[in-house]
Amino acid sequence: MQRRDVLKSAFAGAAVLSTPHIATGQAKNVLRFVPHADPVSLDPVWTTADITRNYSLAVFDTLYGLDAQLQPRLQMLASEKIENDGKLWELTLRDGLKFHDGTPVLASDCVASIRRGAQRDPLMNVMAQRLDEISAPSDKVIRIKLKRAFPLLRDALTGAPASIMPERVAKADGNTQISEVIGSGPFRFLTNERVPGAKIVFAKFDGYVPRADGTASFTAGPKIANFERVEWHILPDAATISAALSNNEIDWWENPSIDLLPSLKRDKSLVTKTIDPYGSIGCLRFNHLNAPFDKAAVRRAVLSAVNQDEFMLAYAGAEPSIIKNPCGLFSSGSPLASNVGTEAVGRLSKNLDQVKKDLAAAGYNGEKVVLLGPTTIPVLHAYSQLTADLLARIGMNVDYVAVEWGTVVQRRASKEPISKGGWNIFMTNLGGSGNVSPAAASAIRSGQAAWFGWPDMPAMEALRENWLDAGDVATQKSIALDMQKLLFQEAPYVPLGYYAGPTIYRNSITDIRDGFPQMYGVKRV
Repeated sequence: MQRRDVLKSAFAGAAVLSTPHIATGQAKNVLRFVPHADPVSLDPVWTTADITRNYSLAVFDTLYGLDAQLQPRLQMLASEKIENDGKLWELTLRDGLKFHDGTPVLASDCVASIRRGAQRDPLMNVMAQRLDEISAPSDKVIRIKLKRAFPLLRDALTGAPASIMPERVAKADGNTQISEVIGSGPFRFLTNERVPGAKIVFAKFDGYVPRADGTASFTAGPKIANFERVEWHILPDAATISAALSNNEIDWWENPSIDLLPSLKRDKSLVTKTIDPYGSIGCLRFNHLNAPFDKAAVRRAVLSAVNQDEFMLAYAGAEPSIIKNPCGLFSSGSPLASNVGTEAVGRLSKNLDQVKKDLAAAGYNGEKVVLLGPTTIPVLHAYSQLTADLLARIGMNVDYVAVEWGTVVQRRASKEPISKGGWNIFMTNLGGSGNVSPAAASAIRSGQAAWFGWPDMPAMEALRENWLDAGDVATQKSIALDMQKLLFQEAPYVPLGYYAGPTIYRNSITDIRDGFPQMYGVKRV
């Protein structure tokens, strides 16, 4: 399948339509944003979907934030005290913290939120394994006693799974989605204005007290809500979004279609900028519970047939400068990134007959391969079509299931066999900042509590533990190289390549923070 054929299908129906006339967005105090998807789940603990993470940044707050150098900074905290060789932490909440229902944020809320997040998040789970006790000796103090020191404790409490919720909400099991959205962040989620598949609305929370100190950087520092209202408009048609942006009916498009960038850049009223320096790693994720990908040799055979450049060009061919291949375990350009072992990906992309022989030798017997292909996110749609075509060419029995991204988010959580609605492969992007170190790389975790796909890789877990305990950078880099080599041996997923795509917004909007899309700090001029 040629790249242009993929794009024609990926953007099928993207003819220029009449713009959506977002009348409510004409007011100066309303920010109109088009996200890359509709957040089907509103629980930042239950799912790792980037869109849910982005929504959570507006609604929830965390004890620590990350600055642009990915260093944790005090966020909801006024102070921290560390004693007993790093095994005792006392975290004191800053004054004025309130939930959106008007109740104060208490240390007991934070304790319950941390416990819930640790059920699902890989790094928080490591912290939990080292916990001796976590308690709230007062309304303002969180006390954490560790069996052994855990220097990455701050990092563990920065992410979306560490979102602070009221205790009554956080008591829900982490494997069950919350039914009530109550945060303490700069914006309130307006449940009554939620239109699934079409619209999400946030309102400025007047009770939010931003930090009085620190530098506004990534998710750290003062979070100032400059708009009374933020509207997310779910518009899946790329040409319609482009027209609405040019006509000043929306302010900001998170992920513009790469093929439209040349024409959009000619519009002097628009600004194109790469705000996430760590980009995205394309991911072909295997389900290790169901045949045939319960066999490492089968997974390696598919990995050997994948050409990273072909996958990246299928989406970003109009702007090849944003592609950085080859790509391994860590984001290209990050400190631990390396080309070691990357020659395994695509090793046989020009010899598919040998791949067929390798599959037969590995025990592939024509089992149906259920591929979940998202249709509502162009880059994932392009990946999916290329994957379906490639699998067919190497002799696999492909059942291509074209569904919207929200359905993928729900269905990928299923551990059922194929006969009961299970799956074999889904396509996604691994957010680059989550792949700059083994600490946050969820796709290499192992076991039944791991990220969707559930690989069994005790050797990878052991390397990760060694990395976490390493006392110097040189040792960490050496262990990271061993982890990358093991990635290509075990093939829990196939890295499809790396790209750092831009965002685009009207020049009447300023102060968009680097990193993930964040609604606070943004101004209209």
